[in-house]
Amino acid sequence: MSVPPESATTPPAASAMPSAEERQWAMFAHLSALIGFIIPFGSIIAPLIIWQMKKETMPFVDEQGKEALNFQITVAIAVLACFALMLILIGFLLLWLVGIAALILVVIAAIRANNGEHYRYPFALRLVN
Repeated sequence: MSVPPESATTPPAASAMPSAEERQWAMFAHLSALIGFIIPFGSIIAPLIIWQMKKETMPFVDEQGKEALNFQITVAIAVLACFALMLILIGFLLLWLVGIAALILVVIAAIRANNGEHYRYPFALRLVN
């Protein structure tokens, strides 16, 4: 019977807490998606701009910016599906549900990112790696 190497049994070391500036920019990456409720495609463009500006210098913002962008692309796809389903009337209800769920999840993600937690959205397609 072989014993697994020590690296396989030891949990990974906890990463250092992101700086206050990194946490703030990560929070902005999530909250910037709310612009999409006012400006068409703003929910995708705003997190993309923040991610592109800070990804090289701030690893936490790189991770959370990609997460925000992936979620907003997923929401955009769901909204397009809702528009298609408006032909059979269920799309009107689903559009409200998608909007409310997106709003709640964005606020949760922003709070967690501001606390320095590595947040992952549920139901998000991982298109940007």
